[in-house]
Amino acid sequence: MSVIDGQVAPGPGGLCQKGWTAGELLRHPSRLTTPLIHGEPASWDDALDFVVRKIREYEPDEVAVFGGGGLTNEKAYLLGKFARVALKTSQIDYNGRFCMSSAAAAGNKAFGLDRGMPFPLTDLKTADTVLLAGSNPAETMPPFLRHLEGARLIVIDPRRTATAERATLHLQPAPGTDLALALGLLHTAMIEGLVDKAYIAERTTGFDDAWRIAAQWWPEQTERVTGVSAADQRAAVQMLAGRSYLLTGRGSEQHASGTDTVSAWINLALALGLPGKTGSGYGCLTGQGNGQGGREHGQKADQLPGYRKIDDPAARAHVMDVWGVDELPGPGRSAYELLTADDLKAMLVFGSNPVVSAPRAAGVADRLKALDLLVVADFVMSETAAMADVVFPVTQWAEEDGTMTNLEGRVIRRRKALDPPPGVRSDLELINGLASRLGVGGFPTEPREAFEELRRASEGGLSDYSGITYERLDDEQLHWPVPSTDHPGTPRLFLDRFAHADGLARFVPVDHTGPAEPPDAEFPLQATTGRVLQHYQSGAQTRRIGELLKAVPEMYVEVHPDTAARAGLVPDEPAHVVSRRGRVTATVRCVPSMRVDAVFLPFHFPGDGRANLLTNPALDPTSRMPEFKVCAVRLERACDES
Repeated sequence: MSVIDGQVAPGPGGLCQKGWTAGELLRHPSRLTTPLIHGEPASWDDALDFVVRKIREYEPDEVAVFGGGGLTNEKAYLLGKFARVALKTSQIDYNGRFCMSSAAAAGNKAFGLDRGMPFPLTDLKTADTVLLAGSNPAETMPPFLRHLEGARLIVIDPRRTATAERATLHLQPAPGTDLALALGLLHTAMIEGLVDKAYIAERTTGFDDAWRIAAQWWPEQTERVTGVSAADQRAAVQMLAGRSYLLTGRGSEQHASGTDTVSAWINLALALGLPGKTGSGYGCLTGQGNGQGGREHGQKADQLPGYRKIDDPAARAHVMDVWGVDELPGPGRSAYELLTADDLKAMLVFGSNPVVSAPRAAGVADRLKALDLLVVADFVMSETAAMADVVFPVTQWAEEDGTMTNLEGRVIRRRKALDPPPGVRSDLELINGLASRLGVGGFPTEPREAFEELRRASEGGLSDYSGITYERLDDEQLHWPVPSTDHPGTPRLFLDRFAHADGLARFVPVDHTGPAEPPDAEFPLQATTGRVLQHYQSGAQTRRIGELLKAVPEMYVEVHPDTAARAGLVPDEPAHVVSRRGRVTATVRCVPSMRVDAVFLPFHFPGDGRANLLTNPALDPTSRMPEFKVCAVRLERACDES
């Protein structure tokens, strides 16, 4: 065991604090066990009939579905099918759009395929150096740390996080300047003679175009923009020479230029000759329980099962044949655009709490309130469920079978451990109940049956699960693609070729433009958001667990002591953090390691402590990722409010 910020963190192979307390939710007194219509208890039949009766009043694209990255593969698959076959709507997306969409887009551009890690986690144990760009696994996924124990760590983060405390080298750029830093490191690698010219010539294309931009980012220029010293830039590049892995997280991705930022890190990895070799590589750390599988099987606006593109005629033909239909809707809106669309009449939300987790959260809440019908499936009364016209109580993780796909593309069976409380049904049973009332069949209620259909729908796709069975998962570790039942799976991608038609990886020319909302005289500071060890996502679950809530009971803001003093703030007293979109009340924590131009807020808290009241909904043009990680703010004394 070790201690992180005063709290016990796991040793090798252990659970984090969230893990060992998760069972408390299974029989929590606030557990939902009865459907609700306008806040009043109702039978399942009455609630299902009510929803379907309302849905029949609308045109297909006036009805939306919003899913979640924590849903099992079976749920994600059937939710996408339900939207497109039963509702016939194109309007479906999910909260994973707020998580890994920029890394997915950049991975597809560079490699022709997106899998968070194209190698097993255990490979990291052989590394000399691991660079973490915008990731804090010591708090967000502590068991992961056991894979990094033998490596030197380079951590890139504006904050001195628990992960940065473990680092051999911590680079602390200004928020929103990761892309400039990646360009500067590529420049330094080239000048220091550390790029792998043979690898670039044999396994990649486009280096010259990427280099023309990086050539302008000499170390001193990069230092002026990022605040990272030229000496530290050179030290980082020297450390990366050898058996190295470069891993990105949300800190690099949740920007209006998130796809370009991840592309810049991939460019650095390619220049060093890391991807597609045993003992080195590039990867992305997922942010939700099924962050990888959740985006592969159709609950994303632009995708069909097997990671197929919804506008690809061959992909559509294959899936229509599996589903037995003659037509499918086309691509719909991305998550934030869906949540704020003014032409929707109804929305069905599964496994998400966007009233807390979406950017510009007050505007999202107002739009959801204006819907004619809001339906939420959850097992606790989340802030979004509390607004719903109809709430369905559904099963939790220990009460159902299913599969998840982890960050390395390994499919894992999750087995039912106990029966749910009376009155609770699974999401699959809910989907079946709605579809059957809409006169559409083909929606199994058993996870195994759903997975068998998923296998056929994914066959031949990039994420091909057709060779995976529940029986094989009992005995084998299978990483997709697994194109046949006698195929061993693919734990390491790209060893021979990348997934583009010519087998080559692509350098993508990108340049730094800075945050969509730079600081100014009215809002002179930059706010960044993130997680803490004790809480998860919107906090709807973890805030109900006594041990976790006691450890971190309320919203706080981390501020450098000098910054706090200039604003007249008192440590451990409330203050206001104000942006152009809203105001958050938070307890002041003075942290000497913070940058004087930045503040940090966790995003797990509701009400006027919602960090996402502040955040900027500016969207990445490729991934449609909002700019969660940086917005312009000012600090105010709470007592000054009249």
